[in-house]
Amino acid sequence: MIVKRVGALSLGKLMGLMYGGIGLLVGAIFGLVSMVGGMAGLAAQEGAEGAAGAGFMAGLGLAAVVIFPIMYGLMGFIGGLLSAVFYNLAARFVGGVELDVE
Repeated sequence: MIVKRVGALSLGKLMGLMYGGIGLLVGAIFGLVSMVGGMAGLAAQEGAEGAAGAGFMAGLGLAAVVIFPIMYGLMGFIGGLLSAVFYNLAARFVGGVELDVE
């Protein structure tokens, strides 16, 4: 079996979803670390200036759970789209990728 062409939009959608899932995982980890750090900073501060910075860090951690999946998903979609287009161009010259399947 030789793959001669890859659907650019289908690969873009697939990679967008996969990278969105990775972004959700990374965003959750980043968010958890930021929120814990922000709350620890908030507990250690006595002045209003320090409390504002610690609160900002905690809020940034919460926002990361939303922002990272969107950002990773968009970058994965664009990367998949470009990868499929470049694969299709290169496959014209070398004939594609040979796969062994059962």
